[in-house]
Amino acid sequence: MRDPVNQYHSPEADIRSADTDADQHIIDRLFARSEEGLALLQTHYGKLCHRIALNLLGSREDAEECVNDTYLAVWNTIPPNRPASLMAYVGKVTRNIAVSCLRKRGAKGRRCEGTVLLDELAECLPDTDTPDPADDLTLREALQSFFDSLSEEDRAIMVRRYYDGEPTEAIAVSLGLRHGTVRVRLHRLRERLRAHLEERGVSL
Repeated sequence: MRDPVNQYHSPEADIRSADTDADQHIIDRLFARSEEGLALLQTHYGKLCHRIALNLLGSREDAEECVNDTYLAVWNTIPPNRPASLMAYVGKVTRNIAVSCLRKRGAKGRRCEGTVLLDELAECLPDTDTPDPADDLTLREALQSFFDSLSEEDRAIMVRRYYDGEPTEAIAVSLGLRHGTVRVRLHRLRERLRAHLEERGVSL
């Protein structure tokens, strides 16, 4: 089962803005193999990384380890990668590392908010770790069109839950909605996503 943001590269861009000049400077410093790039990365995106990791893992110790692994992974992959959105790239790396940790936990029978979130996504995303490239492209395009079809509020609910890994209670407070309303809407949105993917030939 894969994280949807591996397929939909930057849904957070709809509700947040990034300093592209600062991002470019960070990337340039990383390409120069300057440790200043890591320091700037931590300054600009440390809070984002910690929030995603803590939301998914539910443990400050595990989240700290995840964030440190994120900085190392970014250092090791930029270069050669030059991401168009550093925010999306860093968020994706953090989430991938956190999900790997969650899967290891699952094998040991440990559960937290993040494992509940993965169970939710298992309802509506393909369960494969080695997709055919053509299938992967179809999935990306289908997810892109699904997010584009959502209202601003529904998109925010999906992004906060499945990109940031926020608990449903926190989403409700942030958006001024009842907790039960958020849970019902997420359930309906997952059903819509599943139907949307099936209509576009994505095998679930």
